[in-house]
Amino acid sequence: MAQVLEFKLPDLGEGLTEAEIVRWLVEVGDVVAIDQPVVEVETAKAMVEVPCPYGGVVTARFGAEGTELPVGAPLLTVAVGSVEPVRGDPETRARSDADTVAGARADADTSSGTSGNVLVGYGTGAPVARRRRVRPAPMSTPGTASREATSPGGTSSDAPSGRTAPTAAPEQASAPGTAVTPGPVAVISPLVRKLARQHGLDLRQIVGTGRDGLILRTDVESAISATDEERTAGAAPAEAVPVAGQVRDMTEERIPLRGVRGAVAEKLARSRREIPDATCWVDADATELMAARAAMNAVGGKVTEPKVSVLALLARICTAALARFPELNSRVDTEAREIVRLSGVHLGFAAQTDRGLVVPVVRDAHTRSTESIGAEIARLTEAAREGKLTPAQLTGGTFTLNNYGVFGVDGSTPIINHPEAAMLGVGRIVAKPWVHEGELAVRQVVQLSLTFDHRVCDGGTAGGFLRYVADCVEQPAVLLRSL
Repeated sequence: MAQVLEFKLPDLGEGLTEAEIVRWLVEVGDVVAIDQPVVEVETAKAMVEVPCPYGGVVTARFGAEGTELPVGAPLLTVAVGSVEPVRGDPETRARSDADTVAGARADADTSSGTSGNVLVGYGTGAPVARRRRVRPAPMSTPGTASREATSPGGTSSDAPSGRTAPTAAPEQASAPGTAVTPGPVAVISPLVRKLARQHGLDLRQIVGTGRDGLILRTDVESAISATDEERTAGAAPAEAVPVAGQVRDMTEERIPLRGVRGAVAEKLARSRREIPDATCWVDADATELMAARAAMNAVGGKVTEPKVSVLALLARICTAALARFPELNSRVDTEAREIVRLSGVHLGFAAQTDRGLVVPVVRDAHTRSTESIGAEIARLTEAAREGKLTPAQLTGGTFTLNNYGVFGVDGSTPIINHPEAAMLGVGRIVAKPWVHEGELAVRQVVQLSLTFDHRVCDGGTAGGFLRYVADCVEQPAVLLRSL
């Protein structure tokens, strides 16, 4: 007899307490292997795939896509030890699932087909098997195509007996007075679900024309057309004539502050609340820096790959400046009332993605060359754009470099990335009139801004740091003294 084990949302580390379900990677009835990814979730740090520590048949899922779950909440249940579905009518299958769950919970922790409550990237290392779908018994009538079997008490067979999934909810609210059977619907395509949500349709009210009652996109589109015809058939109320001086009501859109956007908002607000920051800035002639970069990328008259980026050069200048002014590579322990200076530089850099602003961290940047830093920045940037950064790659920074010049702006007053002590902002490098060697000339000029925590140092230290960075930009040879 199979044991039905419950897999809960594991602790993803870095103090995270919740995650949002982005996409399910398995369906009820799928056969999964140990440590096979079953769901993609988005935390306040990154988007990750969560592997299941059990191997068997998925019997239930908890939470629809877009639902937030706390750490420790059930994700899904897996029948371990058997892949044969229970045959018979829906009531029989539901009762069998419930009995199996009740009998398996007592010895769930001693099951041999598990790898433990693992984090992403950890586990037994068993090979991931190809997904196999266990087909349910043929449905007797078309009217039951989109319904899941229910137990006599009305509990969905997609959840264990005696337990109600706290986050399992229908895709859409049903029409008033319409009885809807809870549980999953016969839909495979996420596009079909999204289309139904956008038009306020309840998939449980749609009869699928696909195999075994599967709801297809054409079924949803037909339902949309029918709904639109019903709405236009009714008499439309006459539009009120606006009175002179009357202001029409404005509609508003509410966007939840959660996931990456919510984490950024909280960190910025905390930085403003706790850190007494100050900003200083200076214009620098970057003509020689750009010439040095061109020479690096054309050794022997040939273009070298990969090219050294401006951001990599600025990052290497920052590590040299932090070695001379270690006060800015620190953080404040408010409880102990102490300044904690850090020996190593973990350099964060701001990266704009479709999911919002993220700050990947180049570990041990003080030990890397310009070329090594550039390669790591390129790798982390690509991972950020694909949404594949791990929480570890987004935390632990000691100093942040923000190149907002890519947006075509000259200057800004950066907000410190809490709990760090400083951030260097870099504007666009643009041709401007500049006095060079006593004569007016057109030079490549950049504005550098440093926001620092006034608790860790005074203006003299901050100014010295920024002036050293500007000197390296104007005369790259200055950097050679620290190599």
